[in-house]
Amino acid sequence: MAEMRTEEEQVQAIKDWWKRNGGSLLIGIGAALAIVFGWQTWQNHQQQQRAEAASQFANLLNAYSAQADEERGETVAFVASNLQEEFSDSAYAIYGMLVLARQQLMDDGDPEAAIESMNWAREKVEEGSALSFVIRNRLARAQFAAEQYDEALATLDGAGENEAFTAIYSELRGDILLAQGDRDGAREAYLAAAEQSRQGRSGVLELKLSDLGVQGGA
Repeated sequence: MAEMRTEEEQVQAIKDWWKRNGGSLLIGIGAALAIVFGWQTWQNHQQQQRAEAASQFANLLNAYSAQADEERGETVAFVASNLQEEFSDSAYAIYGMLVLARQQLMDDGDPEAAIESMNWAREKVEEGSALSFVIRNRLARAQFAAEQYDEALATLDGAGENEAFTAIYSELRGDILLAQGDRDGAREAYLAAAEQSRQGRSGVLELKLSDLGVQGGA
């Protein structure tokens, strides 16, 4: 009988505990399940978003490569704008704006539009990354084409140090300074580019230096 009472007391203790804690336990289990299924839903959504962004970027590249398509420009602009609006935090949106900026500068002859596109991309990229140097190079060239010389120099100055881009930046700096009428500054920048280049002076850089009175051995 003592053993029976002990078992009954244990059962009653369990019942009493459940009355006190069962509700909160169910709430905790429900919350845990909600977190798990919510995370899975979010992951699936993210995967779908990436797939959609990748598909649109592929469409953009196809449109840009369609040289004979008269509607290429409109298609590239539309898809890039859509990537910018719907997938603004993705790498596809950034690269889409780079493609758009190239079209705006090289094909449309609209450096101001290219500057706007490049500035958007620059703000989305971490400073100091390799891509940030690529973007600053292209942005400075667009500003140079728009005759925004001071802005172009400021873009180069704000880039920081990256050995792979020093020669490229120095030569572009020389182009900008020469356009401003600063021949001495341009000569100095071109000489710096020649020293920094891993391949030595290019034919174009040699011509630029020659035009400023610098001989091949200088």
